[in-house]
This record gives sequence, structure tokens and C-alpha cells, in this order.
Amino acid sequence: MHHQQYGLLPLDFAKAKPANGAVSRRGFIVSSLASGFALAAGAAQASTIVTDSRGLIAGEVKIAVQGGEIPAYRAMPEKGRDLPVLLVIQEIFGVHEHIKDVCRRYAKLGYCAIAPELFARQGDVSKMSDIGQILGEVVSKVPDAQVMSDLDAAVAYAKGTGRVDVKRLGAVGYCWGGRTVWLYAAHNPQLKAGVAYYGLLNGMKSEIKPADPIDLAANIKAPVLGLYAGLDKYIKEDVVEQMRGLLAKGSSGSEVLIFPGVDHGFNADYRPTYDAIAAEYAAKLAREWLHDHGA
Repeated sequence: MHHQQYGLLPLDFAKAKPANGAVSRRGFIVSSLASGFALAAGAAQASTIVTDSRGLIAGEVKIAVQGGEIPAYRAMPEKGRDLPVLLVIQEIFGVHEHIKDVCRRYAKLGYCAIAPELFARQGDVSKMSDIGQILGEVVSKVPDAQVMSDLDAAVAYAKGTGRVDVKRLGAVGYCWGGRTVWLYAAHNPQLKAGVAYYGLLNGMKSEIKPADPIDLAANIKAPVLGLYAGLDKYIKEDVVEQMRGLLAKGSSGSEVLIFPGVDHGFNADYRPTYDAIAAEYAAKLAREWLHDHGA
């Protein structure tokens, strides 16, 4: 699948291509973050936003996890204490330059923003040029339980800096990361709030992914703001409406909004699907949502 089609065509995870060769359970394929953008993301667009690191401590760190350590990008103000913590959860392209920039944007707002490389054990997606290969050989092989554990480890890392207040914990995720925000909101009762950008609500269940967000909607503990695209071929409007109905049966106070006339990836300023007006308004809503819910 060409990168220009990503977000424009539905995915069939049932046809994901198995990885060539087994990955050791204790092996970590990715030991450091890639620079720039993932190959499969295509050439960066003129609209790409670059946030400077003035006044920040920003760069790669290592997070201790089960079986070893994974790389992560961390950005936080140079000064201050009791900073809120924000988990920034990657797209399928891994922690590339766009995700790093998102961390810096939130750090400028006073957050300790941290983006762990959640595919570190399964594969280096930065070097893969085909979306289908990423989905079949890496994404389909990443257990949800592993992701939840690694995110918990990222929170523990942030706490270890001695400068944060983990009681003010938030999460924001994009695409695959948007789905993950919904799952983490059901997993961690300490999460204050989450923002899920166009995360898949169904269709990814497998032996290592036992539940989709739509299965967990009524049991989500933290309020999540779902930001979805009206032209998204991945996530149909009837599925979004079903999610809304199920969320209403719970007590999380989550909400789901649909931006009309924009497509999947409307926040990705480095891609052709970027829509500046929708992205800026969504960012405003995300900031307010996190702040208003104590994150």
C-alpha cells in the first residue's frame, strides 16, 4: 500500500502478512529512535511544523521495561516542579519526527511529555517503506498487554525525574495511538484524561489484542475526547455512533466529535491529509480537555 493511500482505503487486518522469522521474546530490535520521518510516511510536506526546544529539556531517553529497555522521546520545561505528565502515543510509523514535535509542543505548555517507542520488540518501522509491511510484520504482532505495561513504565520513568505530579496524568494518541488511548483509559484508573485522534474503534481483535475500544466503552474509567474525521474510510460514522451509545452507558464522561470534510490523519502536518483549520481547532479542544479534567 502506497503511503498516499493510507487513510483513504479500509484496512483488512485479517489478511496481515506474518513476520518472517520469530522475534525473541527478550529481544529488542529498536535500541534508539530514528531521526527524521519514517520512510513509509513519504516525503515531508511544506506544511510540516517544527517546534524549537528553547526552554526545554528534550531528547531521547531509555525506559526500563519488562525484559530490558526501550527508547523514548521526552520533552519537558527546563524549570519547574509538579509538572503534569502526558503520554504521547505514536502512529503506526513509530516515534518519528512528527511525534517528537508533538512532545515539544506540549512541553511548551508545561507538560512532561513522553513518547515511548512501543514497537521496539517487534520491528523497526522507520526503515520500512510499505504500509502493508508495517501493518503485517509489526503492528499485528504487538500485544496490547505489552503496550499497556510499557505505558505504565513510561509513567514510572516520568515519576523518577522527581519533577512531575503523576496524579496529573494525561494521554494523547494518533491513529494506532488513538486506539491505544481508549485501551489505556480502561486499563489505568489513575489516568485523568485522554485524547484519541482517529483511533480505530473496532476491527483489530486477535489473540494478542483481545478487545477493541468499542468492547470496552462502558468500562472506560477516564474521560476520553475522541476526535474523528468525517471522510475517514477506516472508521464509519455508524461505528462512531455505536461507540457514543456505549460510552453513554458508562460513567467516564467521554465524548466523540466528528470533523466534517476532513480525512484520517488531518492532524499529521507532514502528510497530504493535513488540514490546518481542523488540526488547530482539534489541538485547542485537546488542550482544554486535558486541562479541564486535571491533566
